[in-house]
Amino acid sequence: MKISEKWLREWADPGVDIQVIVDRLVMAGLELEVEPAVAELASGVVVGHIVAVAPHPDAERLRVCEVDVGGGRRETIVCGASNARERLNVPCALPGARLPGGIAIGVSKLRGVESRGMLCSARELALSERSEGLLELDASAPAGMPIEQYLHLHDHILNLELTPNRGDCLSVLGLAREISALFGATARQPVVPEMVATVEDVRSVEVEDAAACTRFAGRLVIGLNPDARTPDWMRERLRRSGIRSIQPLVDITHYVMLELGQPMHAYDAHKLGGTVRVRRARTGEKLTLLNEQTIELSDELVIADEHGPVGLAGVMGGAATAVSAGTTATFLESACFTMDAVAGVGRRHKLSSDAAYRFERGVDPALQRTALERATELVLQICGGHAGPVSETGGKAQRAPIALRKARLDRVLGYEIPDAEVEAVLTRLSIAVAPLADGVWTVSPPSFRHDLAIEADLIEEVARLYGYDRIPVRPYCAALAPTRPLESERSPMRTRDLLAARGWQEIVSLSFADPAVQAQLDGGVEAVALDNPLAEQLAVMRTSLWSGLLRAWTYNRARQQPRAKLFELGVCFMRQGGAIVEVPRIAGLAAGSVRPEQWGEPVRAIDFYDVKGDLEALFATSAASLSAVAEAHPALHPGRSARLRVDGRACGWLGQLHPAQARLFDLSEAPILFEIDWSALAQLRVPRAESLSEFPSSRRDLALLLPDDVTSQAVCEVARSAAGELLRRVWVFDVYRGANLPDGLKSVALGLIFQDYSRTLTVEEIDAAMAAIGESLKTQLGASDRS
Repeated sequence: MKISEKWLREWADPGVDIQVIVDRLVMAGLELEVEPAVAELASGVVVGHIVAVAPHPDAERLRVCEVDVGGGRRETIVCGASNARERLNVPCALPGARLPGGIAIGVSKLRGVESRGMLCSARELALSERSEGLLELDASAPAGMPIEQYLHLHDHILNLELTPNRGDCLSVLGLAREISALFGATARQPVVPEMVATVEDVRSVEVEDAAACTRFAGRLVIGLNPDARTPDWMRERLRRSGIRSIQPLVDITHYVMLELGQPMHAYDAHKLGGTVRVRRARTGEKLTLLNEQTIELSDELVIADEHGPVGLAGVMGGAATAVSAGTTATFLESACFTMDAVAGVGRRHKLSSDAAYRFERGVDPALQRTALERATELVLQICGGHAGPVSETGGKAQRAPIALRKARLDRVLGYEIPDAEVEAVLTRLSIAVAPLADGVWTVSPPSFRHDLAIEADLIEEVARLYGYDRIPVRPYCAALAPTRPLESERSPMRTRDLLAARGWQEIVSLSFADPAVQAQLDGGVEAVALDNPLAEQLAVMRTSLWSGLLRAWTYNRARQQPRAKLFELGVCFMRQGGAIVEVPRIAGLAAGSVRPEQWGEPVRAIDFYDVKGDLEALFATSAASLSAVAEAHPALHPGRSARLRVDGRACGWLGQLHPAQARLFDLSEAPILFEIDWSALAQLRVPRAESLSEFPSSRRDLALLLPDDVTSQAVCEVARSAAGELLRRVWVFDVYRGANLPDGLKSVALGLIFQDYSRTLTVEEIDAAMAAIGESLKTQLGASDRS
């Protein structure tokens, strides 16, 4: 919102420089900037009155104007503007004048006729980016008066970017109240005389949805002068507020909105039929708006007459009942639509308007009648006519009082403000304050402050008006109980460091995912849909971290990065039993070669076992043991995927991306993916000191024939279980497939270390353990000795 400094000072003038006002408003929480009303002022430009206009003897498009420039002085000026005519007042740049952009004006000859000056348009005076013809001034403009004096161009513009809770400052009145409260200056109050009805013409109004429209006031004004013109002072104030002058009735409604903060609308009374109603739109109804956009209505709040909707309530009026240059009777609307009734309507239909901007932030429900009287006053003053009685429905809702505890105020601010000053600060904000009783102030906020609803709001207002800079900085005093991190709990940072040491790089992706992609990666889980997504491709919350990792990999691969080992530690979201559940997980993606290309070893693509090795290193210090069991996942290659289990409990997945998904992401090679619930990694094995055995160990090797589908992990687990505590270590050191072996079998060689801490093991004990291992492998896995 933009507001003129001169206009603002008419309502509240603290008597300080504009920069001081701006700085104080910024410190009070209102973001704004100040800029000159005109970037570069012209010099030597005065109000000129065109006395006579004659055609140019040698140029069809040029006219020779005789212009009164004040003091009985007349100048001949050649002009090509189409709107140059007798008895018109326009800006006139006299010889020696300088226009914005460094344009110097002198005496010149145009097609043989001497021209002593130049008649100016708004664009040539830097008052507008574009214009058609000369800038027309009021008939009362005194000839010879400097244009900067007549239009009050020595001014500044306050450009405000308000937070959504401060809709009360979206007007000159609201900003004046704020300045008055900050500086202790007296603010002018809107005292508008009640317009006496001089005709009995009235149009009835009805509100069918009183919860959405708490107050509605309207009035007919007839006998308007269709040739009326918006005066220059109003045009200039609208221009400086970023609003283009259109037509007197429209300009008046805009002016009242800027002045008082009440959006209004003017209908052509002759185009309205019957009673004006505020109701919900019916399915299938359509409305053509002022911007010529036709929208299909569903359940929006509309203004309607007997023929159908004539306006989208709180957003924009309809084209069918719009005022025009020939309007002689108008129906003025001043209503209070609730924030809930207007919020989202503009976005739904891709509309924006100053009215919707204000209604979405809250309009004073006690302002409608005052605004209507002010608009009527201006209409009668500018357009003439006769006003009818006011049609009004609804009333002012009472605000519930708020209790402000002194102890709570002092505790939150960390500083004790004197009681009298607290009451003075609140009073300056037009807040009714009852005297302190039992340590509590009973506070009644004004109707225009929708943001004051709870005690914390009042504490903020006291601090804001008292001055944040006046509250001393003190060390925060609180009873803290520092705790030492548990050795049994894994730190996310420690996990990140371990993966980084093994060549992985961490990414942080959005928590939003493409529904189509997510359905391919994790289709069996119900996703959480977003009500207002950033984009169509980010419409649901992620149920798997893989969507972000694949997006990051495809982005980097398209930029000539052939290798990647990416991981992310984040939260996934899903619905379970109607509730939204958040599950912390860690996931990774590996693609390309195992190591960068070098002379020391051949290039080898990273595979399932490389990533499995990194995960086993990750679980090496965990209190639980990791195992991988072959199992199918819809997003992973059927023969190259495994279900990860911790102590028998499923905790994640590991495998190569399914070829169909690789084609979906336009990948020539499928990366290796893993995803694990963080809870499976959370517990660490607490280090425990153990003495070294003084007794020798004994190694035995065992060669077995096993079916091809038996995993090395299964072999080692069975061996440990069968041998008991005597077996310290078991590992596979050789696997052979090929000639001299039956079909479907492989040769596996195990290394086994036996040892005891209290004695040297006998050959008989080791043989018995080996026999138990062999028997268990035979019965459980179908193993046989290789002879």
